Amino acid sequence: MTSENQHSQNTPLPDDDHMLAHGVDEEPVEANRRLYGSWLLWAVTALAIGYSAFHLFTLNVTPLETWSFRIVHVCGALILGYLLFSGAAFSDDERRGELRWTSWAAIVLLAPAGYSLFQTLNMYQMVLDGAMRLPPELETWHFGWPLLAATGLGIVLSWVHRRQRSAFSLPDLVLVLCSIATASYLLVVYNTPMRMSTGTSFAPVGISFAAIAGTALIMEMTRRVAGLALVIIAGVFLGYVFAGPYLPGFLGYPGLSIQRFFSQVYTDAGVLGPTTAVSSTYIILFIIFAAFLQASKVGDYFVNFAFAAAGRSRGGPAKVSIFASGLMGMINGTSAGNVVSTGSLTIPLMKRVGYSKQTAGAVEAAASTGGQIMPPIMGAGAFIMAEITGIPYTEIAIAAIIPAILYFASVYFMVDFEAARTGMRGMRDDELPSLKRLARQAYLFVPILILIVALFMGYSVIRAGTLATVSAVVVSWLSPHKMGLRSILNALQLSGIMSIQIIVVCACAGVIVGVISLTGVGARFSSLLLGVAETSQLLALIFAMFISILLGMGMPTTAAYAVAASVVAPGLVELGIEPLTAHFFVFYFAVVSAITPPVALASYAAAGISGANAMETSVASFRIGLAAFIVPFMFFYNGALLMEAGWFEIARALVTATFGVYLLSGSVQGWFARQAAGALTRILLLAAALLMIEGGLMTDLAGVVAVVVAYLTQKKLGPAKQVTQA
Repeated sequence: MTSENQHSQNTPLPDDDHMLAHGVDEEPVEANRRLYGSWLLWAVTALAIGYSAFHLFTLNVTPLETWSFRIVHVCGALILGYLLFSGAAFSDDERRGELRWTSWAAIVLLAPAGYSLFQTLNMYQMVLDGAMRLPPELETWHFGWPLLAATGLGIVLSWVHRRQRSAFSLPDLVLVLCSIATASYLLVVYNTPMRMSTGTSFAPVGISFAAIAGTALIMEMTRRVAGLALVIIAGVFLGYVFAGPYLPGFLGYPGLSIQRFFSQVYTDAGVLGPTTAVSSTYIILFIIFAAFLQASKVGDYFVNFAFAAAGRSRGGPAKVSIFASGLMGMINGTSAGNVVSTGSLTIPLMKRVGYSKQTAGAVEAAASTGGQIMPPIMGAGAFIMAEITGIPYTEIAIAAIIPAILYFASVYFMVDFEAARTGMRGMRDDELPSLKRLARQAYLFVPILILIVALFMGYSVIRAGTLATVSAVVVSWLSPHKMGLRSILNALQLSGIMSIQIIVVCACAGVIVGVISLTGVGARFSSLLLGVAETSQLLALIFAMFISILLGMGMPTTAAYAVAASVVAPGLVELGIEPLTAHFFVFYFAVVSAITPPVALASYAAAGISGANAMETSVASFRIGLAAFIVPFMFFYNGALLMEAGWFEIARALVTATFGVYLLSGSVQGWFARQAAGALTRILLLAAALLMIEGGLMTDLAGVVAVVVAYLTQKKLGPAKQVTQA
């Protein structure tokens, strides 16, 4: 944490063993993360290690009461987040290190923040003494208003308080105290019979004060680590709670008072609901697993293995990007994170062999986005799907196999045809790692294999994840990067920091889910979708697609899926679609929102590395990932694509759908039968692709006929005019 990890954007020089990937596993440092030194570094490191160790201990040894565990889980992420991530740009001015008016104002705000925290201790003592209710004036004037004043003013101060990167922020200390005070009050109240009164007029007024402060703290931390998109969407939903009674049509509802709404939103109906349930168990555990793999340098191995396997083929670095992103996707569930870790190496190499900077960035963005649907981890969305639907996680992981194959196959065909069309070469043997040498280190895949085997042997996800984490340490002892106590502590510290973003994003998504469930807007949207389906079921699916993508724009996949699953998926289920199919439909589009213009997070991250225009890169990545926008519709028409059929039907669906995405790629890239394709051939290929992906026997035969016609047309008309890279 003391120095920023700088990924070189120049082509790295291979060492004597031609190992191209070095530092893939190093921790990326965000632009607004503080870089402490001295005792502050040790203090924050100890907190991060303790936070990760707390989850491992609680999940495997001594469980806590569910709501209490989730409250501590969110509070810990907020404390670490406010200690590490600044709310304003850093200052380079040495004089900024002196106390400024914002620092003095923060010192003043420490009084109400500390006072509200002290009152939670007072309330706890009252409960121990047998009090069945807390005095409303104590909750209001001695806890509630001081907490809200400190939280609101502390957030505003943090926006204008600029310090050096290595300096601690007093306004953020205020927010840390407010986070602890909020959690302390909720722990006191929710562990008494008063918990049963949430959502009624009998609910303690302090719950509403704590929930307002907690929601504000979550949204501010979300802004710092994930940007404004999710915060704006959450703000719109919160505004709807109070504006809804005045809206016309299906958006109107009777309304909720501030006290009644906020007395429920920080319960399992909202912030402490499915999203936090998943982040506090499966997600945090798999982040720890990923951190242990990173500490043993598995990421470097994955990328070097991808270079050795695919680097020689035409357009080699682009295919390396696909393989590497798929492998990294097993341990890294964020598309933008995948782009940063693998793209800093593959994008410069793609440009070197002839890809334009837009295409190089687009290929990396599309490939990295596919990591979100790559079993067994599949980002965090799959865990939320299991929590919401009740479908076992292993079934979801199995169902994801063919969609993942189709996605990566389509991206592979796209880049292969692009390379063929423009005459690109692969990389030379003397530029690549030795596949034979890397094969001798295949034991580094063992932790992932143990995870998969344990899941299918019937172990719980938590136990399987813990076994895989332990095996990562054991396997590292066979490698050059052996993990000792120092490396283990470093992995725990890394996982504590890595988890901050996903935890607060899940909590913020929980606010939105709470609004949807408490206002009933999800049910009204379902009725609207049913009305559209009366005209056309396909039209209803297209409508659901646009809503899912719109909700996911600029949001991390986890939050995008959580929101879309609450709004769109219930309507699809009411249409008669199987829950697994409906949720996979929504999940797929939540994933590809990362490469959908105009707000495409993965494409923007790739453009930053490639030096291309962000919008041009997002359009190019949309084109490369085009198959991903068609395949989900086929889930509805062909359940075999989600393993919901006999083995023969599944095998036929896989073969025909793969051939379909091959034809689709040829249509998009204008390449077929080893030569450039004209407009008529491309239209025939597109028609054949859609027929083959659909998967019915008659449509497969019709697709074959269309392919034959396209081939004969291609031979008769000859190759179209070649298009070269810009």
